[in-house]
Amino acid sequence: MSSKKQQENKEKMTSAIGTLQGIADSTITPRNIRKVVKDAVTMLHDEKLTIGVKAANAISILDEVSQDPNMPSFARVTIWSAVSHLEAIRD
Repeated sequence: MSSKKQQENKEKMTSAIGTLQGIADSTITPRNIRKVVKDAVTMLHDEKLTIGVKAANAISILDEVSQDPNMPSFARVTIWSAVSHLEAIRD
């Protein structure tokens, strides 16, 4: 993979992590949702996996939690934003 593509992927990953961290740190986000988002952020930092696998795993977790009817709309939209960054990552 070209170094330019790797750099773009890293930037997308950093952006997604920052977005998710905002939800994880928000006190108005329900506790169960914060936990799942924190788990996704931890997974995105896992150095044993490729960037594409990390993104796919996080998307799977976040997609499931975004269906939670108790999730505030601001958190859902923010998660969707992070997922769109992760979906743009290509190995």
